[in-house]
Amino acid sequence: MKYLIIITLGIILMGFSYPDGALVLTKVDQNMSSRTRIFESSMTIYGKRNSRTIGSKTMSEGTKKSFTEYMSPASEKGTKMLKLQNQLWIYSQSTDRIIQISGNMLRQSVMGSDLSYEDMMDDRKLTEIYSAKVTREEKIGDRNTFIVELTAKVEDVAYFTQKVWVDQERYIPLKEERYAKSGQLLKRVELKEVQKIQGRWFPTVILYKDVLKDGNGTEFKMSSLKFNEDIPDYIFTKAALKQ
Repeated sequence: MKYLIIITLGIILMGFSYPDGALVLTKVDQNMSSRTRIFESSMTIYGKRNSRTIGSKTMSEGTKKSFTEYMSPASEKGTKMLKLQNQLWIYSQSTDRIIQISGNMLRQSVMGSDLSYEDMMDDRKLTEIYSAKVTREEKIGDRNTFIVELTAKVEDVAYFTQKVWVDQERYIPLKEERYAKSGQLLKRVELKEVQKIQGRWFPTVILYKDVLKDGNGTEFKMSSLKFNEDIPDYIFTKAALKQ
């Protein structure tokens, strides 16, 4: 009888065991990563007193190449950004100059938003840079999520640890907390309006809040999104910044 109770208890505990963190992260990467991505978006920065919205179009290839052109407002129109590997250049139409952003400058805010240049630069798969462990479950709205704790396994990351709430059915992050190596919380992220696009689940609205910054956060909203479309090679060149 004693052994029967132990075996039964073991079966119950096995039924409540969490999935492997690496497997959950792999499924997230399958949704969030692609050969290429083309999207139009608006970025609304909610300040303490007012807000402003910036429109842009972005084309990216893998995790190493990205080109963004800002379309509105008039003060930002024509500004362009090019990422190649771990290098970033910005072209300003008003000054007709190309400036490289590097070093500590990468931690600066992008156009006063809650995103840093580091946030925009790092598009690597989560499985490449973090180890993962599922610690518990939690409901967000009507969605069941796994809480996954990420710990950096490479040196060149903006956030040493993260806590990610992953939708158990769609394998999309719905909420994130991003931390420094010291354990200090740096950013909160909410991912909303998840849609099925070309066979994959993807969030089309992302809310960022830099907890060390004044203001009410930044909303990033995609109005169109295409995966795995061919992009001409010349787009990812410094010459394209002035075209």
